[in-house]
Amino acid sequence: MSLLISQEPPPPTILKLDEKFQPCPVDEGEELYQNGIFHFNISRLLAFLDDHPARFPIALIALTEIANYDESHLDEESVRSADLSRPILLAEISPGLFNVIDGNHRLAKARRDSMPTIRARRIFCPDHIPFLTSVTAYQKYVEYWNSKIQAMQPVTPRRRRARRCEIR
Repeated sequence: MSLLISQEPPPPTILKLDEKFQPCPVDEGEELYQNGIFHFNISRLLAFLDDHPARFPIALIALTEIANYDESHLDEESVRSADLSRPILLAEISPGLFNVIDGNHRLAKARRDSMPTIRARRIFCPDHIPFLTSVTAYQKYVEYWNSKIQAMQPVTPRRRRARRCEIR
């Protein structure tokens, strides 16, 4: 009997730009995930996860925990033939918020089959950063992430300075 240990998320921290960042190369035939300017090399990311199974365990995630996006753009044959034994990949794109970056066809099939859960792996920031495919995407991602961290900080009210009143 195997027991899956739930992943504890690391506390979100401000990222520092690494001037020596090297984008992840993309070879012909490798799968990419594109979310605006952020392009991840999914093929190499999945290979990395497979090489570190204890660090990135497969867990059952309730479908209600995963945002329900428009699936009309998905290829119907790919949805029907999706292999639900393969876990989907959820990446922490913003602190505490995960996007499906691999497995949208599997997710659609699970929803259509009214499954309550799906097998998934979560990858927290900054573990997915080395798989960004351009320096520009890396720089913009660090800027985006840090803006989200700063927005989470409590706003401390400024103390008002007492006004001096002159009595004549």
